[in-house]
Amino acid sequence: MTAPAQNDSAVRVDQMILLTERLTELIASECQAFEQRRPQDAARYLDETARLANLYRHESARVRADPNLVMAAPADRRRRLVQVTEAFDAVLARQGRAIAAAKTVTEGLVRAIAEEVASTREQKSGYGPTARPPVSSATAATAITLNRRA
Repeated sequence: MTAPAQNDSAVRVDQMILLTERLTELIASECQAFEQRRPQDAARYLDETARLANLYRHESARVRADPNLVMAAPADRRRRLVQVTEAFDAVLARQGRAIAAAKTVTEGLVRAIAEEVASTREQKSGYGPTARPPVSSATAATAITLNRRA
C-alpha cells in the first residue's frame, strides 16, 4: 500500500470518528430531554442532528460500498471507529425507547382531551317527526385542532 492511500484512509477514519462522536452527543442530549419530559429542549438540536445524520448516512454508505476506503488506516484507529459506532448504536436504541414513550404519552393525552370534549358536547334531542335520538360519544364525530408547537 502506498503512503498516500494509508494517509487518506487514516484521515477518513478520523473524520468518521469525530462525526460519530458528535452525532452520539447530540442524540444523547435529545434523549435526555425526552427522558426529563422536556421534548421542547430537544428541538434545539434538530437542525444539526439532521445535517450530521445525513452526512453519516452518506459516509457510512460509501465505506460499506468500498471497505478499502478505510482498510489502510492503522488498526487502532479502525478499532476506535468500531467502538464509537457501538456507542452510537446504543444511544440510537435509547432514543428509540424515549421517543416511543413520548409518543405513547402524547397519544394518551390527545385521546383523553378528545374524549373530554366529546363528553361535554351538548346532547340534543328534539321533538316531532324529524327528531333523532342523541348520538353516543363513541359514534360522534369530533374535530379537534392541535397546536403543532405544543
